Amino acid sequence: MALPAVRSSAPLGRWDPFREFEDLYGQLGRWMESVAGTVGDRVRAWAPLADVTETGEAYLVEVELPGVKRDDITVDLAGTELSISGEVKEKERQGLFRHRTRRVGQFSYRVTLPQDVDADKIQADLADGVLTVRVPKTEAAKPRRIAINGK
Repeated sequence: MALPAVRSSAPLGRWDPFREFEDLYGQLGRWMESVAGTVGDRVRAWAPLADVTETGEAYLVEVELPGVKRDDITVDLAGTELSISGEVKEKERQGLFRHRTRRVGQFSYRVTLPQDVDADKIQADLADGVLTVRVPKTEAAKPRRIAINGK
């Protein structure tokens, strides 16, 4: 049995597969915001991209924060948990948004470090949109070479 063909008098437009992906991406984003976008009256914070590396002397945490001012960032250490939080402020814009992928609003990044950190010597530097937090290790935690005695 053949199915009836649906005909329309509307002119055919050019099919754009990327437009369908953009529509799907927008619908998914709206769905995610409706499910997890807000907690009570507050907007849920997002986490910026970050790298954590360990050297013999310290732990280095590099967080990407382009366009964020030094005064809008807070770095805290509570026990062994390093917390970096702040806000990316929305700029005053003219015109109508056509597409938006940059994040604005509150952000938060947390990492738990080992027990061997020297909390009194932590340094944080912001340069070229990257916040670098250097958390030195205690003297007892630094690697040492042991001399071998005997014949």
